[in-house]
Amino acid sequence: MTQIRKEDSESMPVHNAEALTGNDRQALITLGDQVYRLRITRAGKLILTK
Repeated sequence: MTQIRKEDSESMPVHNAEALTGNDRQALITLGDQVYRLRITRAGKLILTK
């Protein structure tokens, strides 16, 4: 498990990708009027696509 540096966690929010995606391992994320898909692969990598 990767350790989060104290200085990073104090300056920006930390989110758990598994909590964001749930059992489906995917989530939709919006930025302005754009929608992105966050996906956790079988290999445990994160992919963000438009």
